[in-house]
Amino acid sequence: MEFKSHKLTNGLTVIGEVNKNAKSTAVGFFVKTGSRDEDLKINGVSHFLEHMVFKGTERLSPFAVNEAFDKTGAQYNAFTSEEGTVFYAAVLPEYLAEITRLWIEMMRPALRTEDFNIEKQVIKEEIAMYKDQPSFDVMDRCRAIYFAGHPCGHSVLGSEESIDAMTAEQMRGYFSQRYAPNNMVAVFAGNFEWEQIRDMVEAGCGDWKNQDVKRTITDTRGARGKQRLDKANLTREHICLMSPAVSAQSDKRFAAALLSMIVGDDVGSRFFWELVDKAIVETASFDFAPMDGTGAYCTYVRCSGENTAKAMKIVASIFVDLTKTGVTEDELTKAKNKVLSAFVIKNEIPMGRLVDLGFNWTYLGQYRPVEDDVKAVKAVTVAEINALLKEYPLGEFAQFSLGPAQNG
Repeated sequence: MEFKSHKLTNGLTVIGEVNKNAKSTAVGFFVKTGSRDEDLKINGVSHFLEHMVFKGTERLSPFAVNEAFDKTGAQYNAFTSEEGTVFYAAVLPEYLAEITRLWIEMMRPALRTEDFNIEKQVIKEEIAMYKDQPSFDVMDRCRAIYFAGHPCGHSVLGSEESIDAMTAEQMRGYFSQRYAPNNMVAVFAGNFEWEQIRDMVEAGCGDWKNQDVKRTITDTRGARGKQRLDKANLTREHICLMSPAVSAQSDKRFAAALLSMIVGDDVGSRFFWELVDKAIVETASFDFAPMDGTGAYCTYVRCSGENTAKAMKIVASIFVDLTKTGVTEDELTKAKNKVLSAFVIKNEIPMGRLVDLGFNWTYLGQYRPVEDDVKAVKAVTVAEINALLKEYPLGEFAQFSLGPAQNG
């Protein structure tokens, strides 16, 4: 594999990892904008914009956009997080040029007022849908508590009130500022001709105007506290905990990822054996969320009301034991094998590789070959994880719970 990069005069960076042995190729535009970059008055605009990009350009209608993707057999989509918006497609190599031209055009959408007004209702329906999913709702609410006063606590979807109040002109202003070329990376992976794609992006994006784009980057150890909300029609207790962790830029991020596997993997973790296998809870997970300049661990537990106190006592005891005695060599070996298997398998295909290429460049400003990350995971020691547990105690968390009234 061969890595290539090129920076346009307006600041747009084009990167590519060429793999002539691949049978497919992938393209993505990574925009460094998400809910943490929003004014609360227009909370949800980043996600709203993701939708609006697919509503077409001055030349293309929404139907024409869908038809253009469909005729190539492309697997395409987009997603928005607290920190970024990513537009991507995986295609056969012979269609990469066509799909790249399409994405370039779509990155300058029409943002028509009539489309905005229609899509506003779609966004509100999506907000309502996710509110009906307690596993999502409890995490969203817990994040707001933990990141109180920090921009990472902004909801990706926004609220019905913020979406209702938002205007098309406000969205256009946000787009003009945040979708600047110097705030974007065009990423390619798989079997393609670098020079052809580089020149295509240069020709299509070279006249985009750059902006003075900023992001507030501050670390936080988050807020503490415990809240619970009765919610009609729920029969199970949904519990989310959030505690401090290292950032996406930290060298300790590999140790944190391995720790999350040891604590909360679906099978074979401490949560699994102590909570799920013993039928105390239905599900229990523990995830590491590395972010720009900060990070967090997120625990999610679902159980019956009568098992809530018992489950939380076990979670607390697991956290205390980890802080006092640390992890074992056997746990670390198993975690490394799980992490490396998932990582290597994902990166064997261009679409999987695209995501890591884009995020490594967005967060670190560097290219990391697969081999570098494999070595970094293998190099983590028990002592490093145990030191991380002392630096970021798992027992210091914010908690939010959703459940039926009789369990309060």
